[in-house]
Amino acid sequence: MAPVRPKKSLGQHFLTDLGVARRIAAVIDDCPGLPVVEVGPGTGVLTQFLLEAGRDLTVVELDHESVEYLQAGNVAGLKPERIVEADFLKLDLPALTDGRKMCLIGNYPYNISSQIFFKVLDCHDTVEECAGMLQREVAERICAPEGSKTRGILSVLLQVWYSCEYLFTVSEGVFNPPPKVKSGVIRLRRNDVTDPGCDFTLMRLVVKTTFGQRRKTIRNSARSLLRPGAVFPAECPLGAMRPEQLTVAQFVELTNIIAAHR
Repeated sequence: MAPVRPKKSLGQHFLTDLGVARRIAAVIDDCPGLPVVEVGPGTGVLTQFLLEAGRDLTVVELDHESVEYLQAGNVAGLKPERIVEADFLKLDLPALTDGRKMCLIGNYPYNISSQIFFKVLDCHDTVEECAGMLQREVAERICAPEGSKTRGILSVLLQVWYSCEYLFTVSEGVFNPPPKVKSGVIRLRRNDVTDPGCDFTLMRLVVKTTFGQRRKTIRNSARSLLRPGAVFPAECPLGAMRPEQLTVAQFVELTNIIAAHR
């Protein structure tokens, strides 16, 4: 007897609409030669369409009930050795594909979706494309351009390395149990940047610090990053701006200014 379908846990809402699942799986059709890692497959609703498309697929699932359900053969074509029971956030991601570049996809658990994308950021040399569904608010934030009130830390840092697209919105009714918010499907495609033009570790600190005081101008929010006694250059127009107004290139410029005054 096959295991009972797992109940919702770990912040996961299981997708039940096959049409939506097929549409999400097709988002990564433009990179057919890359191995795919699916995060949080649950009962395999998205998984079946990735396999149907002939993808070289590995799934990562933390919930033991879901793992048992998948290992029982409930998703045709999913090999048991390709089911990894683990916390995605703690995985050595490049090791999953033996160092090869990959596509990442999933119906991402709402409670860790931001952490998942910070991991993508850390693995930008491995993750060639990343797509999937997450809480609409987070999805919109990741793709927000300069000037948007929803722009934040993830927006800027991911857009250094990726072209980020918000693709479509998914209603609450296609999940079991229904979440209290709508979901958004996004796609991140690796750009051709190999060197951002600044110390990226410092840039992360600059972005985090300025967005942590987003109501202040850059001149005031970045003051704590300068050496004692140093003053933000008065002639620099960036000083009068707020973090959500800056482009990625302007954050690079800001980082280099701060590096010169630390």
